Amino acid sequence: MKVLMVLTSHDRLGDTGKKTGFWLEEFAAPYYVFKDAGVDVALVSPKGGQPPLDPKSDEPDAQTAATERFRKDPEAQKALANTGKLADVQASEYDAVFFPGGHGPLWDLAEDHAAITLIESTYAAVKPLAVVCHAPGVLRHAKGIDGAPLVQGRSVTGFTNSEEAAVGLTDVVPFLVEDMLKANGGHYVKKADWTSHVITDGNLVTGQNPASSEAAAKAVLALLGTG
Repeated sequence: MKVLMVLTSHDRLGDTGKKTGFWLEEFAAPYYVFKDAGVDVALVSPKGGQPPLDPKSDEPDAQTAATERFRKDPEAQKALANTGKLADVQASEYDAVFFPGGHGPLWDLAEDHAAITLIESTYAAVKPLAVVCHAPGVLRHAKGIDGAPLVQGRSVTGFTNSEEAAVGLTDVVPFLVEDMLKANGGHYVKKADWTSHVITDGNLVTGQNPASSEAAAKAVLALLGTG
């Protein structure tokens, strides 16, 4: 089994002058869920190389067992520092695709042609496609085989409007994940802010927030028959 994890290359938080990127927990937790299950993991990003880390995800209160494990894992650090280029990906080579969140994907991956093509190809091939926290934003322009929005009529979740308000970025992000999923016809379901919440609808797995990242990876394994 081989899973492709797609990370952002975007490091600017709108016009705030602050940094953003991917959220460490949302990478580390799924990475180790897959690794511990004996799954091969490949890492890519639009620009390749080291993806930018959201500095807030590196603060003490954002740490988990998975992030601490990552800090003690030179092999994982080297893999992350040397991601391949998203545009070079052949979807047929992977059994599943996982998009960690962080705010970065709202700016680059949501608008990236290669990301959209990968999403549509993976979904059409009925392979597991997982997106967590802000990463459901990458589904914004993706279409199903019928040409309708990919999330239309599907049960989905993602970072809530209230969670975005809590971090003070409602007016900074290019769009709100919850609003977009609803506008695209998704049956959006959320639970209490910051609690783990994952929905599997067919081969589409969506997670609400960072706390949902490990459960989302386990949902992928279940779809692959290895969980």
